Amino acid sequence: MKRYDWQKLQQFCTEVFIRAGVDKNHANTVADSLIQADLRGVDSHGVVRTAIYLERIERNMMNPFAEPEIEMEQGPTVLLNGNNNFGAVVGSKGLDIALEKAKEQGIAVVGVKGSNHFGTGAFYALKAIKKNMILLLMSNASQTMPPTGGKRPFIGTNPLAVGVPAGKELPFVLDMATSVVARGKIIVAAQKGLDIPLGWAIDKDGNPTTDADAALQGSVLPVGGPKGYAISMFIDILAGVLTGAGFGKYVNNMYENWNEPQNVGHFFIAIDIERFMPLDLFKERMDRYIQEIKAEPKAEGVDEILIPGEIEHRLVIERKRSGLELPEKVEKELEAIGRRYSLKLSDALIDSSYSNQKKEAVN
Repeated sequence: MKRYDWQKLQQFCTEVFIRAGVDKNHANTVADSLIQADLRGVDSHGVVRTAIYLERIERNMMNPFAEPEIEMEQGPTVLLNGNNNFGAVVGSKGLDIALEKAKEQGIAVVGVKGSNHFGTGAFYALKAIKKNMILLLMSNASQTMPPTGGKRPFIGTNPLAVGVPAGKELPFVLDMATSVVARGKIIVAAQKGLDIPLGWAIDKDGNPTTDADAALQGSVLPVGGPKGYAISMFIDILAGVLTGAGFGKYVNNMYENWNEPQNVGHFFIAIDIERFMPLDLFKERMDRYIQEIKAEPKAEGVDEILIPGEIEHRLVIERKRSGLELPEKVEKELEAIGRRYSLKLSDALIDSSYSNQKKEAVN
């Protein structure tokens, strides 16, 4: 497999968006969001999304020139209208407002409407952690999941993410869809011609299936059955109903609806730790908590107890060292996009000597 240097691939994507007419800062934000997803192993939210983002721009379904604007603000609460810009741009603006407000007020609640697919929740959670803030964020999504007892999509795999800083230990980073698996992973399986595990999805007639293509015609299933369905519905209420964004069937599918913007909604809650205790004390307590969890007796066959975000952290280190692999279909898409904008995807390739140098540097 060919491997790509993550920084060079990010530079390629940034330049693609700039040449497509996107503001340089916004292009950087979007490309950063895509690459961070690939580095963390969430390939379904990585550079695979480049082509559809560009198509949404070209067909006037997304407005990369609009600036998100505050529509309502009172105390620690803010309502932000994304004005149909990139989800990563709108989400980043919502995050910045939430972190700034939380520092002033102790806590901040920012609702967002008029947005688009905003990438992975960890992209925002990690930024909050760097600012020594606790972050809870949610987003709704287009219909891909049935309510418990239903057989056709009604709600999205509405994601939930949490970021909590620690001291010497790794931070707590939860980033999950409310489905058994993110629909994007089924898209990737379909692109690779692979089957999916039983229990991930049902076909259009409501039957369990291992066929990725049939699953894409049907629905993914809620995690934990009715519990996942209820959590997803609650996220849709906060991110959609409350903010004035789309909800349920009114969140438009970016791959299928070419008449209307997506109107995705997000919801950020930021907490200033120092309103509760000194930051150093909190980090010490977090470290002790994590250390004690990891020291728990392990079940047979288990080598190590991990905390949320730890597997992804290790993947980031490995993929920065050895490079990113791209599915053949995605590679061909990016090569074609590069030709349109006079760019070479091959410039981001890692040659074997360069890769060996990086491995030696790490070791």
